[in-house]
Amino acid sequence: MADILDTLEVVIRERRTADSASSYVARLTHKGRAKIAQKLGEEAVEAAIAAVQDDREGLTGEAADLIFHLLVLLADMDLTLDDVRAELARREGVSGIDEKASRNAD
Repeated sequence: MADILDTLEVVIRERRTADSASSYVARLTHKGRAKIAQKLGEEAVEAAIAAVQDDREGLTGEAADLIFHLLVLLADMDLTLDDVRAELARREGVSGIDEKASRNAD
């Protein structure tokens, strides 16, 4: 059985060029990267609010929305979950403090 995130990633990539009248992904893609990024930010804020309110069901739904919009943005930038997985693997075993410091050094 395929991982749902992998399946969703494929569906999003297929729908990017669909008819925007029938596909939310196509409509959002047509509006451009700034709009996709805005939607991602909105979902992140909604997820944070649900967490602060201790709303487990709300956070679950908002987390799903956040991941969905992140996948749309990744597709728009021609990045994949495998790219994200590789970055996470690169960071494995590295202190979060050290990893962040290495990014600030650039």
